Amino acid sequence: MSLRVAVIDYKSGNLASAARGLQLAASRNGIAADVFITSRPEELRQADKIVLPGQGSFADCAAGLAGVDGLEAALMERVEAGAPFLGICVGMQLMAEQGLEHGITPGFGWIHGEISKIPASTQRLPHMGWNELHFEPGRHKLLDGLKPGDHTYFVHSYALSGGWPEEILATTDYGTEIVAMVAKGNRAGTQFHVEKSQEVGLTILGNFLSWSP
Repeated sequence: MSLRVAVIDYKSGNLASAARGLQLAASRNGIAADVFITSRPEELRQADKIVLPGQGSFADCAAGLAGVDGLEAALMERVEAGAPFLGICVGMQLMAEQGLEHGITPGFGWIHGEISKIPASTQRLPHMGWNELHFEPGRHKLLDGLKPGDHTYFVHSYALSGGWPEEILATTDYGTEIVAMVAKGNRAGTQFHVEKSQEVGLTILGNFLSWSP
């Protein structure tokens, strides 16, 4: 039976790119996967794994998700039931307690900390381009096959602050330390665009597809 992998459509994020990346990662790893883009709660409830991309502001993405009748409730229900979850960029940020972009907006509260603006004194914003990942090898399944110093592609001006060390998998440097990956239980996220991070991104997506938390 094929793994049912849902990419949530709430009018935000590189949906087609994320779906293509997942399909390619499945093929390269010999994983039978049915990757589908959906905004239908009933389809989401049938998913084995869930991916939430995100582009734009925290507030807009939160509003977009809440604006699709029943979708956020289905997401919470399925993830609480144990389905592995991967948030990408703002999809990862929504895992935090709150976002401070355009006011205070509640997040999912799955990880500790809030999403605040990267200090303008550090570097030019947005943080855009390729940066090295710093992590402890063997720390988590999603990091399998990667090595410290591998590069991933970032586009953002806000980042997780006040996160708990045990929930932070990887960081990068952009004038200050930036949280790049998080995980807690069956929930994980990448601040960088995993679907645009070439071989490193495909490795992470393959790891996610084979991850059984």
